[in-house]
Amino acid sequence: MEVKVHAVHFSVDKKLVDYIEEKVGKLNLFNDHIVSGEVFLRLENTTDVDNKIGEVKVHLPGKELFAKKQAKSFEEAIDLAVEAVRKQVLKEKEKAL
Repeated sequence: MEVKVHAVHFSVDKKLVDYIEEKVGKLNLFNDHIVSGEVFLRLENTTDVDNKIGEVKVHLPGKELFAKKQAKSFEEAIDLAVEAVRKQVLKEKEKAL
């Protein structure tokens, strides 16, 4: 599965991109019909420590699954978003059976 990582208004380091590709790539274990994935990373302009936003979008044939989570770090936000998308993927797979 191809995973595109988009950082909004900042540059992302290779280590974080590799982490994201590994996490999102694992969704293929739950449904092998996943076409591609997109990840958006945003920094919210607040004084709150939970100012990092991770959005995960997964493309299935005829469907698009999406989750947006906010956390203290991009890794944590991506973990939460991937878990939410994983549940959606499993639900879609159950519907197809």
